[in-house]
Amino acid sequence: MDASKSNYSIRDEIRDFWSERAATFDESVGHEIFSEAERKGWQRLIRKHLGEGKGRAALDIACGTAVISHLMNDAGFKVTGLDWSDAMLSRARAKAKKRRSDIQFVIGDAENTMEPKDSYDVITNRHLVWTLVDPPAAFREWFSVLKPGGKVLIVDGNMGRETWVKGLQKLWAKISSKQPASHMSPEMMARHQSIRSRVYFSQEMPAVSVADLLKQAGFENVVVDRNLIDIHWAQARRMPFLRGLERMVQERFAICATKPER
Repeated sequence: MDASKSNYSIRDEIRDFWSERAATFDESVGHEIFSEAERKGWQRLIRKHLGEGKGRAALDIACGTAVISHLMNDAGFKVTGLDWSDAMLSRARAKAKKRRSDIQFVIGDAENTMEPKDSYDVITNRHLVWTLVDPPAAFREWFSVLKPGGKVLIVDGNMGRETWVKGLQKLWAKISSKQPASHMSPEMMARHQSIRSRVYFSQEMPAVSVADLLKQAGFENVVVDRNLIDIHWAQARRMPFLRGLERMVQERFAICATKPER
């Protein structure tokens, strides 16, 4: 083995994969927001579970290029965006500068943020949990970083669950000898699949499993919200037909949980 790779872990692979995706991340529907209808859907979801910001401190974990960070900022939260990828943070800082927002950005690991205990009113993340090597450790970390009474809002999905639309896509690819359109190259797709096979939720990630881990970490009032149709419909309208249809039938969800008051 190459000595330079001897200590190269799955976490390093995940960081480097998303660093390479940073340059084109905002080009994909479902990453950046491309319509006012989708933006309103996100704003509705945030206010439904977290209320108005009113200057409360929010930590957006795995913030990427800061899409959710800006939504939180618009809702009145004082936002810190945290990501492990320098490339993502570079894009996030440039976006914040262009939009003249006061969002702060720090580099950090979602499973060990190094942020002070009891320091944030809310934590947000989107499409992060499925990438975690150790979700129980991450949830304990988030519990620690939140103030008593603070809330975490997770937006994710059971992407490993095979839908009938995915089956249709595979059948079409077999009949037509054409691979489904993808925003990733075959090489990047192979790396994506390799990483996915080695994370905690390497197969399916049903909402109930995530909710159970949150409860084990000490969270209470765990609410699973599957009413994201306004967001998904706005996204699907800007996708190729089969990809848009799959977006509508996938098991996607938001989970909000609360750290108990002392």
